[in-house]
Amino acid sequence: MAENNNLFNAEAAAKIQQMIGDARVAMFCCNLSKLPIDVTPMAPQSVDDDGTVWFFSARDSDRNQYVQADSRAQVIVSNSGQTDHLSIYGKAELVNDPEKVKELWSPFAKVWFQEGPSDPNLTLLKFTPSEGYYWDTKHGKMISFAKMAASLVTGKTME
Repeated sequence: MAENNNLFNAEAAAKIQQMIGDARVAMFCCNLSKLPIDVTPMAPQSVDDDGTVWFFSARDSDRNQYVQADSRAQVIVSNSGQTDHLSIYGKAELVNDPEKVKELWSPFAKVWFQEGPSDPNLTLLKFTPSEGYYWDTKHGKMISFAKMAASLVTGKTME
């Protein structure tokens, strides 16, 4: 049977930092009241000590329009190196802070924002989590695959 741990405050923020910090891509979900929801792969730029996640986002994107209309959002991360998964729900907002952009800027961001940190199409997207769930595998990927195979053979649910 899977373990269920409740994390609060600093412990929860630390888990978010760890799991998103290890991820190169997160799925950013918005426009949650319409189907299909809008899901975009995005590169997390930073995670604050309180669990706030920062992204760069294109000013002219549908995503920015959706966030302005409805701030509810969800961020989903699956770390391919392990079998860790994170789903957090919260609020997203667009932030105009040139100093924060410079702080978070990396050469990799130039792929999307050719004019650098002062690109007029560059905006900051701030995601503040309010609740979430994570799944991690205690024994690592190879053990997990072995347990899944054993589960298929025995017909018993794996831990």
